[in-house]
Amino acid sequence: MSDKETVLVDLEEDMNKKIQSLKKQFLTIRTGRANPSILDRIEIEYYGTPTGVKHVANITTPDARTIMITPFEKNIMGLIEKAIMKSDIGITPANDGQAIRLTIQPLTQDRRKELAKTLKKIAEDSKVAIRNERRSAVDKIKKMEKDAAMTEDESKKSQEKTQKLTDKFIAEIDKLTEAKEKEIMDI
Repeated sequence: MSDKETVLVDLEEDMNKKIQSLKKQFLTIRTGRANPSILDRIEIEYYGTPTGVKHVANITTPDARTIMITPFEKNIMGLIEKAIMKSDIGITPANDGQAIRLTIQPLTQDRRKELAKTLKKIAEDSKVAIRNERRSAVDKIKKMEKDAAMTEDESKKSQEKTQKLTDKFIAEIDKLTEAKEKEIMDI
């Protein structure tokens, strides 16, 4: 594999990582249905170490509107409850002594609009990251051309391929954003 092909393969791999990261972030955005992934960003101080709730508890969804958190150790229930209260998910936990229940209320229209704005900001940040990857790849290609590792024509073709890859990934971000926005706005 030549250096120019390596640049393009690396670029596509890096852009794919950005898309996977975006998908994970989208999963943490609350919709009207119970989804345990909204707890992915919530951490507690567990024996002096910040630890994700999913690592210290069993998380289930007994129905479409409820998330049940059953800690492995009962003494950390209060920590989990406080962490959920401090988070931005907008759900008040109910502790029955055995488990913590999160009841997902239908989203208000204002909250839906707020979440849609957050969604668009996350998507825009991902687009910027994709464009930064493109710029980095183009710089590498130009440097190879300057160092006579490739001809001017090869450089132009590689830059065109880089732009096509960028356009493809930007379109995928738009598609993912549109689908998630539709999911949020559905009543």
